[in-house]
Amino acid sequence: MPSLLVFVLTAILTSGLTAAAPTAPSASWSSVASAAEPSETVPLASDNPNGILWNTTTDKDPQPIRGQLGGDILAQQNVPLQEQNPDILAPPTTDENIIPNVKWPFSLSTMRLNTGGFARQQNINQMPIATSMAGVDMRLKPGAIRELHWHKTSEWAYVLSGYTQVSAVDQDGRNFVGTVGPGDLWYFPPGIPHSLQATNQTEGGSEFLLIFDNGDFSDDSTFLLTDWLAHTPKEVIAKNFGTNLAAWNDIPGQQLYIFPGEPPSPDAVAPEDPQGQVPNPYIYKLSEMGAEQLAGGALKIADSRNFTVSTTIALAEFWVEPGGMRELHWHPTQDEWTYYISGSARVTEFASSATAQTFNYVAGDIGFVPAAYGHYVENIGNETLHYLEIFNSDLVVDVSLNQWLALTPPELVKEHLQISDETIDHLSKIKPYVVGATEV
Repeated sequence: MPSLLVFVLTAILTSGLTAAAPTAPSASWSSVASAAEPSETVPLASDNPNGILWNTTTDKDPQPIRGQLGGDILAQQNVPLQEQNPDILAPPTTDENIIPNVKWPFSLSTMRLNTGGFARQQNINQMPIATSMAGVDMRLKPGAIRELHWHKTSEWAYVLSGYTQVSAVDQDGRNFVGTVGPGDLWYFPPGIPHSLQATNQTEGGSEFLLIFDNGDFSDDSTFLLTDWLAHTPKEVIAKNFGTNLAAWNDIPGQQLYIFPGEPPSPDAVAPEDPQGQVPNPYIYKLSEMGAEQLAGGALKIADSRNFTVSTTIALAEFWVEPGGMRELHWHPTQDEWTYYISGSARVTEFASSATAQTFNYVAGDIGFVPAAYGHYVENIGNETLHYLEIFNSDLVVDVSLNQWLALTPPELVKEHLQISDETIDHLSKIKPYVVGATEV
């Protein structure tokens, strides 16, 4: 008998039997019958093991093999690079499709070397998807000066090592001088002229991470004092300042950018100013702020709520203990520019439309998560993972998957995920941020 006819006859018979069956009396008119178990509309999620296969501290031969998939590389290999990227070499089976590159090691950025230090940068030339923010790693020897300059974008900084003195004058003629150390921040709005100089409080001078709120930014396009005057007729300069021409005979013929100088006093103050000082300081001593202790790590937040002047860049600084994880979450409207200071991390980004890809990061790497992409950050190493989440926003904002599900009607969650009441009760109505290591 044709299969279609069998299907139709079966449906008719089943319908008749259902109609003829007696109906049990209801115990109460107000009772609600429990819903029948829903039939599967899609296959269940795979139970394939997708844990981390190795990290930079293990001695396992890194090869593109996961379970029965893949095989040894027979050709030439860059083993250190393979050790750093286990989930790119042997992707989890949950990965699907391709996300544009969201990883860049500063080690691959071209160095700009000067007599007083160096600079290297990342922008859309390295990560075209990162259109909202760009980064610069800059080193100044003791006393070295990043010359007086300004930008079309905001400049935000996190001090990685040593101490830096910053100075600025705003559009109303109010000035500022301050010194910051490891873990501290500074911020200058667009167009505000400023300078940076390393003190000699540490032997090596200083090094810091600069963030600009435009992915197309290049530090080579900075408005520099010496560059401007080198391209202005000296007669015009003399007239502007009311001096004779000879007063400007020794100005540089081209930009200085970074150059040696005498180390400033860490206690230096701004010159006396009839207009007064800027009302909101351009620096923030984040190093003096206590971290919020979490189940699997710790957190500091610096945004316009506590670092008032910083209206276009915000920071969440995380420490994640071995085996812990920055929980599954997303940022509603903010892109995330990530910098890894220590440890090893695993990140899967979900871009909707059945597209997800896993990346690995070590110290000195840059990551990028576009707004609304679901993701997590897992510590896959043996030391504390320390990293920065930096946003093109005045506030740090995220949505926690755990909290979202905990605060949604439980029956609705169970209909979606087929999980038990016990699992529902385990959800957290308070945002965890970081979860600790657990056996799974």
